[in-house]
Amino acid sequence: MTSVAHRRGSSRAFHAIAFGMIVSLLSPATWADEPGVPLFNGTSLDGWEGKPEFWRAENGVIVGETTAENPTKGNTFLIWRQGLVDDFELTLAYRITGTPKANSGIQYRSKDLGDFVVGGYQADFEAGPTYSGITYEEKGRGILCPRGGRITVGADGTKVAGEPIGDTVELQKAIKQGDWNEYRIVARGPRLQHFINGQLMSETLDEQADKRSLQGILALQLHAGPPMKVEFKDIRLERLKLTDGRKKLVLVAGRPSHPPGEHEHRAGTLLVEKCLDAHFGRAALPQLVTETYTGGWPADPTAFDNADAIFFFADGGEGHPVLQSNHLAQIDALARRGVGIACLHYAVEVPKEKGGPEFLSWLGGYFEPHWSVNPHWTLAKTELAQGHPIVRGVKPFETNDEWYYHMRFRDPPEGLTLLLTAVPPDDTRERPDGPHSNNPAVRAGKGSREALAWAYDRPGGGRGFGCTGAHFHRNWAHDDFRTMMLNALVWTAGVDVPEGGVASTVSADDLAANMDDKPAKK
Repeated sequence: MTSVAHRRGSSRAFHAIAFGMIVSLLSPATWADEPGVPLFNGTSLDGWEGKPEFWRAENGVIVGETTAENPTKGNTFLIWRQGLVDDFELTLAYRITGTPKANSGIQYRSKDLGDFVVGGYQADFEAGPTYSGITYEEKGRGILCPRGGRITVGADGTKVAGEPIGDTVELQKAIKQGDWNEYRIVARGPRLQHFINGQLMSETLDEQADKRSLQGILALQLHAGPPMKVEFKDIRLERLKLTDGRKKLVLVAGRPSHPPGEHEHRAGTLLVEKCLDAHFGRAALPQLVTETYTGGWPADPTAFDNADAIFFFADGGEGHPVLQSNHLAQIDALARRGVGIACLHYAVEVPKEKGGPEFLSWLGGYFEPHWSVNPHWTLAKTELAQGHPIVRGVKPFETNDEWYYHMRFRDPPEGLTLLLTAVPPDDTRERPDGPHSNNPAVRAGKGSREALAWAYDRPGGGRGFGCTGAHFHRNWAHDDFRTMMLNALVWTAGVDVPEGGVASTVSADDLAANMDDKPAKK
C-alpha cells in the first residue's frame, strides 16, 4: 500500500510525456499539478470489486448500468479493495444519465455489509435537481446536510444549522446535467466537505461520536430504480495528515512462510491491531488510528502517505518487503521526514550491504548475517530498561522463542535504549559457524548479556523499534510480552504511552483467529 511525492515526481512525469498533447487540449493544468494518486487504471477494474453484471471498465471510464432487463433489486456498490480511507481528499469526474430519478453517489468511511451492500457517508449526486452535493448516510441517519447547508450534528444527533453556503437552486446551476462534472470530497476528522465543479455544496461537522465514522471503505453507488447509467473517471486519492493530535500507525503483515503457529504474520498483526483499537477506540477522537495490510507489500498506492509510524512483521533477509522494487528508498524518505519504523522478529534482518545502513538509521540496530544469531531458547535473567515508556506496566518475563541476539547497533549509540536484555545459555553459542548460527564474536561472548528489544530516538526526528521474538504465535498470549509490543508501537507513532502500559486481554479465540492455512511441520 509509492508515496504521493514519488508518484508526482516520476510516474506522473511519464504520463505527462506520453499524454501531454491530449492533456494540453483538455485542460490548462498538467498531470503533475493534479493532487492525489490514481485509483483506476483506465482499462480494468483491478483493485475494485462489484457485481460484474452491473459494473465494467470501458474507454477509460468505470461504468455502472442497469436496464429494464437487468435491474438491481437494491442499491449495489463497486468497492475499492486496496485500503480504507480516513482523512483524505478525493477527486473524480462523474456523469449520470437516465430519468430524473437516477441517483448515485460516492461512499466513504463506510462499512461493507456484504453482497456489495454498503452503509455510511455518501457524497450524493443525481440526474434530478435536488440532491447533488448533499451529505447522506446510507443505511444510517439519512440526509445529514442538504445542499447549500452548513450543519453540525451534535453529540445527541441534534442538527444545528450554521451560516448557509448559498441557495440550493442557484447552486444547482453549477452542475452540468447529463454531462461530466468534477466531484471533490474533503474529509478531515469530523468535518466533511463536498464540492462540485469547484463550488462548495455542503459542509457537515459530525460530532455524534457513537454514529460517525473516521475510517472505512470507499465505494461507488449504482442506485435501484428505473434504468440508469453512471460513469466515473479520473479518480484520485490524496491522504491528509491526521489532525487534532491523532497519529496513524500502518501495520504490514508478510506472507505465510512457516508451519502453523510460526511466523503467523497476518494473525499476529491483526491481533495487535485489535488490542490497540480496543484501547484507543473508546475516545471520541482516538489518539491512534490503525490500518493493517496483509499478504506482503500493500497494493494501496497511498498506504503510507499519512502514516506517523509503520510496523513490519514479515520475513526478512533478501526477501524483506522493503528490499523489493524501490521500497527501500521510499521508506527511507518517510523515515527522514520523521515517520517511525518498527520491525518484529525476522523483519529486523536485512543484508549488511543492502538495508543495513538504512536499518541503523531507522531502528538503531538490526540482525546482520554472519554477526547476529538466531537460536531457540528460553529467556533467563531478563532485565528491562526502567524509565522508558515502552516498559511501562511490563515485568521481566520468560518465554521460549527464537530470540535473535548479538545484534548490530549504531556506534556511537546516541538515542539508543536497550529495552529487554537477557543472558543466553552457553550452548546457543556453540553451534557451527554460519550466516545465522554462530561466529567467533558470538563464541567469545559466553555469559554476556544480550539485547533482544530496543528503542531508538533518532537525533534528526522520528523513532525506531526492534524486537527479535515472536517466532511462535503462542507468545502473544503472554501479557508482558504483548504489553511491551503494544507500548512500543504506540511510542513509535509518537503517542504517549499510558502510565500502566497499554492494557489488553487476549482470549483463546482471539489467538486462533486469522491464522494462515499452512501445511503442518514434518
